[in-house]
Amino acid sequence: MEIRLFTGNAHPDLARRVAEALGVPLGQALVDRFPDGEVRVRLLESVRGDDVYLVQPTSPPVNDHLMELLLLADAARRSSAARINAVIPYFGYARQDKQTQGREPVSAKLVASLLERVGVHRVIAIDLHAPQIQGFFDIPVDHLSAVRLFARYLKEKGYTENAVVVSPDAGRAEEARRLAERLGLPLAMLAKRRHGPRETSVTYVIGDVEGKRPLLIDDIVSTGGTIRRGVEALLAAGALPGIVVMATHAVLVGEARGNLAHPAIGEVVFTDTIPLRDGGYTVLSTAELLAQAIRHVHTNQSVSALI
Repeated sequence: MEIRLFTGNAHPDLARRVAEALGVPLGQALVDRFPDGEVRVRLLESVRGDDVYLVQPTSPPVNDHLMELLLLADAARRSSAARINAVIPYFGYARQDKQTQGREPVSAKLVASLLERVGVHRVIAIDLHAPQIQGFFDIPVDHLSAVRLFARYLKEKGYTENAVVVSPDAGRAEEARRLAERLGLPLAMLAKRRHGPRETSVTYVIGDVEGKRPLLIDDIVSTGGTIRRGVEALLAAGALPGIVVMATHAVLVGEARGNLAHPAIGEVVFTDTIPLRDGGYTVLSTAELLAQAIRHVHTNQSVSALI
C-alpha cells in the first residue's frame, strides 16, 4: 500500500513541502470551478488500494476549501482507495464547538460528521481550537502541536533569557504550560472575559510578569484584538516591551495587522498552516511535522511521540 498525497487550492505550497519531506511525488488532481461556481474535482491518477492523504487546511474562504476537501475524499473513496486520511493543518469551524446561545448549531460537529460521511478514515490536525473536537469524530484523530516548533525557535533566537510564557486565556493554558516546561520558564495567564462572539476584554494578569519579557502563545489570531488588549494588560502589570507573540494559525482578518503592529510587540511568529500572502512576520514550517505524522500513521507507529 503506497502513500499518495493530493491537495486542493487551500495551500498547495505546504502540500508540496510535505511531499518533499516524505520523498514522494504530489499526486495530480483537477480542482477547479464550473462556470456557475460549483467545485469540480477529478483525481488524475489511480489510487486503487493506496493510502491516500489529502492535505487541505480549511482556511478562508472556509466553505470553498471545505467543499474541495469533501469532494476529494469522495473521489478517492469512489476510486477504491484503501484508506483516506484528511490532513487538515487548520480546522475551520473549530471555534463553533458548542452552543453559546439558544438555537445555534454545533458547526464543528457537523463538519466532523461530513468528513466521516464521505469516507475519511482518519484526521490529522494541528492545534485544534478546542481539543474536545476530537470527541466529535468516531474515527481516529491525531492532534499535533506546534509547541516544539515555537520552543526550538525561541531557543535559537535567545528569547528565553529573563522571560515568562503567557497564555492568553484558560483555554490555551495547557499549551502554554508545555512550552514553559520545555523552556524551563515560569508561566502566567491572562484572565479574559468574553462579551460576545467577537468581543473580549482582559481583566487582569495571573502570575508574575514584572520585569520580564512575555512570550505570548495562542492558537489562532483572527482580528488580533485579544492580543492587543493582552499586551496592554501585560505592560500595565510591569512586563517589559519586546513581547514575542506566537500563534499557530494566522487567520488575520479585519484590523489584525494594525493590532499586531503594537509598539510593545517585538516579533510575531506564525506557522504555515494557513498561507500568508504578505510579509512582515516570522513563519515556521509545519511540513516536517506533518510528514513525520503521515509516515508514522502509514507504518502504524505511535503519533503521540511527535506531540
